[in-house]
Amino acid sequence: MKRMLFCFFSLCLYVAVQAQQRTITVSNSLTQGREELIEIPWTQVMNAFSSLDTANFKVINATTKKEYPYQLEYKGTSQVQHLLVQLSIPAKGAVRLQLVKGKAKPVVAKTFCRYVPERKDDFAWENDRIAHRMYGRALEKTPGEMAYGVDVWVKRTDRLVINERYRIGEYHVDHGDGMDYYHVGLTLGAGSIAPYIHDTIWFPRNYSEWKVLDNGPLRSTFQVGYDEWTAAGRKVKVKKTISIDAGSQLSKNEVIFETEANDPLPVVTGIIKRKEAGEMLLNEKEGILAYWEPKHGEDGITGVACIMKTPVSQMLVTGEHLLAKTAAQSKIPLIYYSGAAWNKAGLILSASDWFRYLQGFQKSITDPINITIK
Repeated sequence: MKRMLFCFFSLCLYVAVQAQQRTITVSNSLTQGREELIEIPWTQVMNAFSSLDTANFKVINATTKKEYPYQLEYKGTSQVQHLLVQLSIPAKGAVRLQLVKGKAKPVVAKTFCRYVPERKDDFAWENDRIAHRMYGRALEKTPGEMAYGVDVWVKRTDRLVINERYRIGEYHVDHGDGMDYYHVGLTLGAGSIAPYIHDTIWFPRNYSEWKVLDNGPLRSTFQVGYDEWTAAGRKVKVKKTISIDAGSQLSKNEVIFETEANDPLPVVTGIIKRKEAGEMLLNEKEGILAYWEPKHGEDGITGVACIMKTPVSQMLVTGEHLLAKTAAQSKIPLIYYSGAAWNKAGLILSASDWFRYLQGFQKSITDPINITIK
């Protein structure tokens, strides 16, 4: 009996040691270095690290023992879905991670989102680079203020500023950390999406429901839903899931349209165009729609972009928009990325900088990080 117990405890110790020695290898096949928030399926983590205490572990570099910030992502459920780790991976290189017992260092929040009932049902989100908002139904009751698309709040700080700006109520004034000078109006703004039939954009009303799925510190995700409307005689509903990662200029949009017909629904993502000349990039092959706006007086210059994962049939410039045409299948997610940059933030200073950033981002989408656990 004692021998059996000894063997049992020896086996448990062996399994625990083996689990502790396992490594997660994060590989980058691109010829450019990349800083990303990598996501590791939680089921794979638990299979490899079965004795892991989810309330008491650190993510470290297997060689240098450097500790990395992480987040457990729930995606609106009661169970962990992903382990998110913020990493810099060298060109054609790899980083080896270990999960070890111990109290992790506090992670400074770099993303945030929230419903803003005190400002006519806005929904706002941000990270350490940029901020955005979209508009709720309450705004429709205010004559002359109605807007459809996505707004941009430029930033030149890595602090989270949304709550502060709403509290002060002067977000059209730069108090040293940025401002809101971006005009949306009755357009798609900075990368919204809508049906496009008979050369017409069929806008919905503003969002009518919302839900926060995760809220930082490294990724914030929320959903907004829209009431049914009619697009050229076709009834349409839509739900959008939007997430923003620390360190990224772009948000991920997962959009599900519902229609009665089985035929694909023609849609466009778009960017409002200014009257003055700006610089444009319409790359249909790689799905990059980008705009470097004309200078807005002392406020500086905003770059805006969409990167499509769905094949683009055409990109075009109208009197009001830059548009990327594609098609949505009913109840099947359509994924694209949208976002902005500000020259006065000091990171992206010109159109060539902006277009180069977007081309690198597009490569990271088409050639994702490879993750193995051994």
